[in-house]
Amino acid sequence: MSKNLVPTLPGTDLYCTSPGAYTERYWAPVDLDPITLSVIGGALDATAKEMAQVLYRMSYSTLIRESEDLGAGLFDIVGREFCESDSTPMHIGSLPGYIRGINRKLAGTYQPGDVILHNDPYHGAAHSPDYGVLIPIFHEGRHVAFAAATGHLSDVGGASPGLSVDAIDVYAEGKILDSVRLERAGVRNEDLWEHVLGNVRAPSQNAGDIEAMISCCRLGVRRWEELVAKYGFDTVMSAAEAWMDHSESKLRQAISAVPDGVYQAPAGFLDDDGKNRGVPVRIATSVQVRGDEIIIDLTGSNEAVNTAINAPLEGSVLPTVNFAVRTLLLDEAITGEAVPQNDGIFRAVKLRVPVGTIYNPSFPHACSSRFPVINRIPDQVNLALAEVLPNHVTGGNSASLQALSYSGYDPATGEYWIYVEVAEGSYGGRSGKDGLDSIDNLMSNTRNTPIEEVELRLPMRSHGYGLRPEPAARGQWRGGLGTRRVWEFLAPVIVSASGDFRTDPPRGIFGGEDGRRGRIIVDHGTPNERELNSKFAGLSLPAETVLTIEVPNGAGYGDPARRDETARQNDIFDGFAPTDPETGGRGTPAPTTSPISH
Repeated sequence: MSKNLVPTLPGTDLYCTSPGAYTERYWAPVDLDPITLSVIGGALDATAKEMAQVLYRMSYSTLIRESEDLGAGLFDIVGREFCESDSTPMHIGSLPGYIRGINRKLAGTYQPGDVILHNDPYHGAAHSPDYGVLIPIFHEGRHVAFAAATGHLSDVGGASPGLSVDAIDVYAEGKILDSVRLERAGVRNEDLWEHVLGNVRAPSQNAGDIEAMISCCRLGVRRWEELVAKYGFDTVMSAAEAWMDHSESKLRQAISAVPDGVYQAPAGFLDDDGKNRGVPVRIATSVQVRGDEIIIDLTGSNEAVNTAINAPLEGSVLPTVNFAVRTLLLDEAITGEAVPQNDGIFRAVKLRVPVGTIYNPSFPHACSSRFPVINRIPDQVNLALAEVLPNHVTGGNSASLQALSYSGYDPATGEYWIYVEVAEGSYGGRSGKDGLDSIDNLMSNTRNTPIEEVELRLPMRSHGYGLRPEPAARGQWRGGLGTRRVWEFLAPVIVSASGDFRTDPPRGIFGGEDGRRGRIIVDHGTPNERELNSKFAGLSLPAETVLTIEVPNGAGYGDPARRDETARQNDIFDGFAPTDPETGGRGTPAPTTSPISH
């Protein structure tokens, strides 16, 4: 367990992600008028967004440059978040953990011009491929804040390129950097820089991505200094404090509107752990509401496994829990109000999870491929609260985050080419709206990589990219459709995958149909056709192999008999509705119906 994370109650397994109100203020509180408060809040928000723009525009890897798998923001000296970029919630939500992990070693020793690298998953990092860059900010010689960024690098070493699923421990996943100074007081440690790049398969990509993160953070430092120069340090800090208190108040109000009680989600199961085929991995979730606080309880989930699908507690699980609550209760489409994302959002949400489980693994369990297990948390919370928040929740989502890496050695460059892809999923239907098709869902929020980008740079050719051809899950509001991608490899390739086909499919609610499972198929429609597992690493395939990836479809919401007739006819016209009620259309079995009722 991460030693720097303090349980809310000593001796318990109850955790909170926020250190709460800072008790030793290093600024003089200032009473602010609403206009000044709004202007400074807007400037902070704009700074985080601009930082992210620099990061993804400068990066070399497609995962950051095209998919925007990144996070950036400004934080106080203990890791409380002032502002964040509109990017992947996992990345930005984990940055307070990075700061706490780095502070345990370096607090009190920072100097102007320091640049720190960190990716230790047992000390705050989301997982080892997510490098964090931290630059301390000073005012009148005193350390007062941080500019920080994260991004998923294409390769950090380890047993297989891009993704390491069947790793025996955290050391097998790649190079671990624990709070190392790449630059000390403005002077780069060139030996360290060479060491960092000399232990990965794609050093040019990594160098470009890390330099982009450094530039992103330096911009954040400049914008902070400009804001302080204009309004004064005490005023800026007071505004940041006020915005955090405002967000906390809004979330507590929303929680208070939910009836007190304990709400249990149906047990969920992952296909397997990436090694022990046919042995499902259990996910248990309940939600306890007590006044203006909420506890997500993962007790009963599977013991930690001996592969890499365990999830780091501080850098992955805690941000996901907060995301799940914030998304349901502060949905701008329902509340009509944009509540700033900052440390205030973290204060009313707590997590209960025993040590030694997949959601709180003990060192040295591997945990770099925690994609599938993490994305099930918000989906399970969604199902748990369906009865009391029927207008907020969706039917079951694809919740699989099917990540794949494709790679091969290029003798011309002396490096590997590596492409890490996140296959788009889908949302379940919700009250008044059909589920969203072909979209990265829940904790991911990355964009797709254009086919043209892949074909231009890599030995891959697309034979198809679109919505899955099966009908959508029926409901008063239908479920969303996932994607089908078909790739041909023009050169020998190494493929790894970390996802979940949803052997227990996305669950329909209030009478809606369940969604459909996913698949990965080699040479579909040929005598050599075979289906692969959802999790594997280091599979070598020859040139001219064709790979088909289908991600799960979301579930329906509400009784299909209550669907609007115009929408029903449009479904048939668009190919979303079954043409044969007995088979579900196109020869595929009809989905099942969830027992959850309104």
